[in-house]
Amino acid sequence: MGIGLHGGGVGVIKFLAAQGAKILATDLRKKEELQSSLDALKDWKDIEYVLGEHRLKDFKDTDLVIKNPGVPENSKYLTAAKEKNISIESDIGIFLELCPAPIIGVTGTKGKSTTAALLTHILGRHYPKVILAGNIRQSVLEKLSEINKDTLVVLELSSWQLADARSHKKSPYVAVMTNIMPDHQNRYANFDDYVADKKLIFKFQKEKDYLFLNFSDPILRDCAKETTSRIYFYSLDGDALLKEELPKLNQKARLGAYLRGQKIYYGASQNEICEIGDIRLIGQHNLTNVLAAISVADLYNVPPEKTKLALRDFQGLDGRFQLIDKIKGITFINDTTATTPDATIAGLKALTVEDKKIILISGGADKELNFDAFGEIVGQKCKLAILLPGTATEKIKTAIRDKTSIKNAYQMKEAVKLAVQAAAKNDFILLSPGCASFGLFRHEFERGEAFNQAVAALKAKPKK
Repeated sequence: MGIGLHGGGVGVIKFLAAQGAKILATDLRKKEELQSSLDALKDWKDIEYVLGEHRLKDFKDTDLVIKNPGVPENSKYLTAAKEKNISIESDIGIFLELCPAPIIGVTGTKGKSTTAALLTHILGRHYPKVILAGNIRQSVLEKLSEINKDTLVVLELSSWQLADARSHKKSPYVAVMTNIMPDHQNRYANFDDYVADKKLIFKFQKEKDYLFLNFSDPILRDCAKETTSRIYFYSLDGDALLKEELPKLNQKARLGAYLRGQKIYYGASQNEICEIGDIRLIGQHNLTNVLAAISVADLYNVPPEKTKLALRDFQGLDGRFQLIDKIKGITFINDTTATTPDATIAGLKALTVEDKKIILISGGADKELNFDAFGEIVGQKCKLAILLPGTATEKIKTAIRDKTSIKNAYQMKEAVKLAVQAAAKNDFILLSPGCASFGLFRHEFERGEAFNQAVAALKAKPKK
């Protein structure tokens, strides 16, 4: 249920087909919209497709439903399957049952992708086989054949994926939580329900399992009271962490990595790991991701010198506060995966430049989030906000009106053109939407690629 455009659904279909399953694949999108995914499945001949719709009869007459993480649990089609006592599964749930190796799971509202990828990169410096899987535009089931009991498996997990696997009552051997902020409130009845799904990453942990928490996040700090697993705290504020009496939060709590001055240390013995200058990623929010990754790497006994080398050459991920180019003194940054107001706020704070030196490209689909704090920092940091169309755009206009200048653009190429016209030397043009991409783009990665192409076109030679 849900072939999708990111590769996850395609991976599930390939895995099941390889086991000899008879498959019906259904998606609300039409064939033309799904063409890239269908092309990837062209070598598998015995798949039945129902496109442009779901049919209730298909969900009443099957052995198993595999749902895409984007499908809400209250879907009438899933309800129809439940009424017939048909099992509903997810690729993550199947993976948790079949994976032969202990799992390092990473979740959080923001930063989970970068943390998971960086941790994989660091571990790969010391161990022969490390696999990254999960919420990475590929089904985890495609990775199973590469994994044995000695493989290190890093699994990025969204709240939806955790919820889909709840019935298996399994949590990773090592769980990492980066932060919890409001998100997906168009999907959840309230914020507490969203937080409860995030907590599933440690809910079923055992006493000898490990949980790594961001001490600077008050919600995560309180999570320490809800588990019997072994806890490590990491923090941007090393002094505050060192002063804290951690046993009050949890008897098993220990010190992970933390920042003091311009250096990162680990543990109560204050072992120096690296200096800030060793880190290639930009932005303070990325420092938190670095601390999380370093903390887990130390648990796995990666030597500090190998960690340092990995930090120096890790470039980050596409569309996550990614430096695209610098043209005529103007710096272009792609942060298309900033799909919440809090994520855009973090990006704006990461650019420690003079006030009013940023031109922000924002706007998109609403996830029923609040933009008041977003409006305040945009007013402080941005000389101009260029807004793309979408259901959240009017909320953004209300939040930033009278705080900074606003222009509308109806496509990305136009937005970049308007930004360049308003920019001066040493300015930043930042794509950080604060919203989902649906409506104008199929997904946030298509939005980011449109930005990259528009920037690249600025350097293209005009045709003679």
